[in-house]
This record gives sequence, structure tokens and C-alpha cells, in this order.
Amino acid sequence: MTSNPMTAAASICLLRTSAIGDVTHVVPLVRTLQQAWPETALTWVVGKLERKLVGDLPGVEFVTFDKAAGWNGMRAVRDALRERRFDALLQMQVAMRSNLLSLGIKAVRRIGYDRARARDLHGLVINQRIPARSGEHVLDAIGSFCEPLGLRQTAVRWDIPIPDEAHAWAVEQLPGDTPTLLVSPSSSHALRNWRPERYAAVMDHAAARGWRVVMVGGPSSGERTMADAVLAACQRAPLDLTGKDTLKKLLALLDRAQLLLTPDSGPMHMANAVGTKVLGLHAASNPDRSGPYSDRRWCVNKYDEAARKYLGKPASDIPWGSKIEKPGVMDLIGVDEVIERYEAAAKSEE
Repeated sequence: MTSNPMTAAASICLLRTSAIGDVTHVVPLVRTLQQAWPETALTWVVGKLERKLVGDLPGVEFVTFDKAAGWNGMRAVRDALRERRFDALLQMQVAMRSNLLSLGIKAVRRIGYDRARARDLHGLVINQRIPARSGEHVLDAIGSFCEPLGLRQTAVRWDIPIPDEAHAWAVEQLPGDTPTLLVSPSSSHALRNWRPERYAAVMDHAAARGWRVVMVGGPSSGERTMADAVLAACQRAPLDLTGKDTLKKLLALLDRAQLLLTPDSGPMHMANAVGTKVLGLHAASNPDRSGPYSDRRWCVNKYDEAARKYLGKPASDIPWGSKIEKPGVMDLIGVDEVIERYEAAAKSEE
């Protein structure tokens, strides 16, 4: 933080409704604001699902936005905050829906993204911008929203609460101290997913090495289909917890595991938040922008190779944050490369 921050704001509204990974990135900003200005009232407009992960953060008032409700969801947020006027709104989401949602929130200072990162008429709903920087991780970009307030995020801390019952459930599923590989095979973007048989090959390798292998995922039909395809390809059956956990229970599982294997996804950032190693699979997205924030040593990074193959130029020559979500892009990641990173992570635990 700066040595002479501006006068503390009496109230701040944070608007970041989704997705799970990005909401996880907001938590260190909340901690920064709380440490600098403990008396400031913080209100966070967050998605219905995402609130299940962060909605028990102490010292924060939450207002739920149900995007599935459409205009009624926006109206509910507006009605909840109708009588309120904040000293500052941190408008941390640039999609059109979020820009429209922000119009129902009254604030003296409306802080948003710099011009390069703004879109969907974002500039019309803000009156101040964060510093223009390129090459930032998403978490650092979100953290910079405190800078127009005279603060600076110099430490990154999550401490997302995990209820005792979630810890107890995780202990029941993963008893003892056997080293554990969690596999979360599905991203919300299907083109970021690896092939089921390749996941299975790595999982069989870990099981043969004496590790406990556990598959996790949400209850959607797509995640169930992927899980079934992985299970069908496995020679050694893993424990399948797909659709059996909640976000808090998943956080507790991650807290007990040594390593998570996953594409670019929300669980990647949840694992990072509890200090668990992440073997991230990156070809469609840039791990330096959206990979596990604290430690990317265990990731496989084929982003530059993907840029050269699909876009005809190195990653350094394409706009920061570009997605290369092309059919077959994840096939650039080989089983042997993932096993090599698994072995490196496993040896670090010995």
C-alpha cells in the first residue's frame, strides 16, 4: 500500500459476479481493502453460484445477482441497493450484462478498466479507470482497482472460509495421509478440455506410483459425460466424486490434496487459493495471464506453440489475453509432458 493513502472511503461496492476463478481473484482485493480501511463498509454484488464459495467472507455484505433470472435478476439487485449511495463502485467486469447491472448502483466514483481492456460500452458506466498495463495476471489487474483510491495491493491473501462440516466430509473421502492427485477434467470452455484417454493415462501412472487418484467435477451433464469417458479409459479405477461435492467441499478436498490436474478452470484457482500445487494444462489460454497465480512451475504451457500453429505468429506478437480456443489445440499437450510435471511435483512432496 502507499504510505499516504487517500481518506478512507465510508462505503465501497464491488461488482464482480462471475466466474469462479475470477471471483477467487477478487478475494485478495477484499483483504487489501479490509487491512487498509477496516472501518469501510464493503458490499459485493456476486453471482448466485459464486456466492456459495465466497459468501461467508467476514466483514462483507453480499448482494446476489441471479443471471438466469435475466432482467428480473438485475431488478432485484437494483431494488436491494435502491436507497444506497456508495463512495466508490469497483466495476470489475466488462461484459454488457455487468455494465447494465452497474447502472442500478449509485456511486460517486465509478472505477473501471483502462481503455485497452474495456468493451461493451464499459466507458459509459464509469468515471475513472485503473492504470493501463499490459502483461498482467488477471489477479493483479483486479488488485489494481484499489489504486485510484490511493492504495496498492502488495500482498496476496485468500483465507476463504472452509466450514468444519466440509473439512469433515473431505476427511471421510480422503482418510489418512496417502498422497492424493485430484483430477478436475472439465472446463466451462469445452475447447480447453484435454482428451479423456490422456487424463486416464496420467491417472493410471499416478495410481501405479502409489498415489490416491480422485476425480472431481460439477453435476452438469457435460461434466458427467467427461467423467464417464475418463473412467472408461482408466485401467485403475479412481475414486469418482463427480457431482458429489459443493464448492466448499471441493475447497476442503483441494486443501487435503497434494496436486490438482486440470485445464484452465475455476478449480485451478480454488486450489491455488488453498496452497495446493496445480498441474495446469495450457494451450488455449496463456498461463501467465490466467494460470494459477502463486506457482506455475507444475503447469504444461503450450500457448506459444498454439499461437504459432493456429495464428501464424508467436504468443509475444498477439494481444495479451488472446484465447486460442480452436478444435484440437489441447492435443498439443502430450501425456509424457504431463507425466513429467506430475513426477516433478510428486518428488517435491517426498
